[in-house]
Amino acid sequence: MAISNTYQPSVPTSPSSTGSNVGNREDLSNELTLLAPEETPILSLAAKTRASSTFHEWIIDDLAAPSTAGISEGSDVTAFTDQFAGRARLGNYTQLFRRDYLVSNLQQAVSSVGPANIAQAEAKAMRELKRDVEARICGASDMTAENGAGTPYTFRGLGSWLSNSAQTTNPVPAAYRTPADSIVTSAPTETDFNNILGSIFTETGEMGNLTLVANVALRKVISGFSRTQTDTANIAEIYRVNQDADAKKITFSVSLFDSDFGLVRVLNGNPACMTSSNKLGYILDPKYLSFATLIPMGATRLENQGGGERGFVDMVGTLVCKHPGAHGKISY
Repeated sequence: MAISNTYQPSVPTSPSSTGSNVGNREDLSNELTLLAPEETPILSLAAKTRASSTFHEWIIDDLAAPSTAGISEGSDVTAFTDQFAGRARLGNYTQLFRRDYLVSNLQQAVSSVGPANIAQAEAKAMRELKRDVEARICGASDMTAENGAGTPYTFRGLGSWLSNSAQTTNPVPAAYRTPADSIVTSAPTETDFNNILGSIFTETGEMGNLTLVANVALRKVISGFSRTQTDTANIAEIYRVNQDADAKKITFSVSLFDSDFGLVRVLNGNPACMTSSNKLGYILDPKYLSFATLIPMGATRLENQGGGERGFVDMVGTLVCKHPGAHGKISY
């Protein structure tokens, strides 16, 4: 005996199809799931300032080494010090970021999940633009100047700022580069991590609230601190913590590292932006980091030439690393 069912005909939307299921209603949720990492922790961490030129600059200075020598009674001042001899001027080019979008007239008119209209297209483009900026900040590329022949303005990323070597363009003076002790290029131990923090403290003299933004691979290494036995002959090296087991929960993550030189928050970097195959992390002092905007993020709608609504979102800005010595880097 023939029976009505949901699986015949095979193409229920075809006008020539017949059968019981041509009248079955579709079950499409109104919920849209965006499957992509969206957070921008370093951009969010940086203070927001304004730029007024395509090359944004700032001045840094240092104090002379302390003197413990005494002064003889009655001695005159015969030599004078230029207090501004150590000043240096750092800078970074601003960079244009842009994302475009287009929605057809028919798509704009129909009812859709999401919805898939011009307003949503514009909002999504803005979210993508923020990730573009974060990715540039996380990178190790040096700055470039516009040459009118295909090379645009780009700004120097953190990986290039936090270096003990001179950069190619607008190099950082040796006195203000990131100390070698603040950069780790091999698998770090807790001692190595504490040495970085000590090196940063030596530069700033501040027990600042530092933040480590780490990619997935490095975050796993940090979480292993204080619970991995590396020396079976010296069990006392293992740090032991007692936890209340009433909640049937054991915490193995490290989100706050309380060191001899201040607290370090540990954040996950955006995996779509920290794409290095290396284990990578930046130890940042927000006091010495900002993002300067020349043109704030905004949307521009273009003429509908018959195909549909279109436009773009853009912004122009640059990373300001106020003091390269105030930060640290782990990359290996």
